[in-house]
Amino acid sequence: MSRRSITALIGASALLAGCGINSVPTAEENAKARWADVQNQYQRRADLIPNLVSTVRAAGAQEKDILTQVTQARASASQIRVAPDQLTDPAKVQAYQQAQAGLTLSLQRLQEAYPELKSQGNYTTLMSQLEGTENRITIARTDYNQAVQAYNTRIRTFPDAVGARIFYGAKPLTPFAATPGAEQAPAVNFGNAS
Repeated sequence: MSRRSITALIGASALLAGCGINSVPTAEENAKARWADVQNQYQRRADLIPNLVSTVRAAGAQEKDILTQVTQARASASQIRVAPDQLTDPAKVQAYQQAQAGLTLSLQRLQEAYPELKSQGNYTTLMSQLEGTENRITIARTDYNQAVQAYNTRIRTFPDAVGARIFYGAKPLTPFAATPGAEQAPAVNFGNAS
C-alpha cells in the first residue's frame, strides 16, 4: 500500500470515528436500557403494591375481629349481674360465671395473639414501600431523560450528526413526560372494596 493510501485510510477512519459511527448506537442503546428500567419500576409497583395493601387489609381485619370479640365479651360480661339476693339461684350464678369466663377467654386470646397484632407496623411498612417505589420510579425516569438528552444532543451536534443521519437515519427520542392529571396523587383505598 502506498503512503497516500494509508494516509487516506487513516483520514477516513478518523472521519468515521468522529462521525458517531459507534457513539450514536451506544447512546441510543443506553437510552433504551434506561427506558426498560422505567418499565421495570412500573412493573415492580404493579406487582408489589396491591399485594402489600391486601396483606395490610388482612392483618387489620384479623385484629379487628379479635378486638371486636374482646369488646363483645366485655360488654356481655358487664351486662350480667348477680345481686346478693340472687346468689341462691344456680342459673344466675352460672350465667355470670360463663360471661366472666368468656371475657377471660377473649382476653387470653388477645394476649396470646398480641405478638401477631401488627397492623400499625404493616401500615408503616406499606407507607415506606410506597415512598420507596415512587422514588425508584422517579430515579428511573430521571435516568431515562438524561440518557435521551445525551442521545438527542449527540445526534444533533457535529461531528456525530453526520454519521447519525447518514448511517443510522437517527431521529430524536422522546423524553418521559407526565400524563395529564399526573399532578394528582393516586388514592390508596383501605376500604372493604378490593
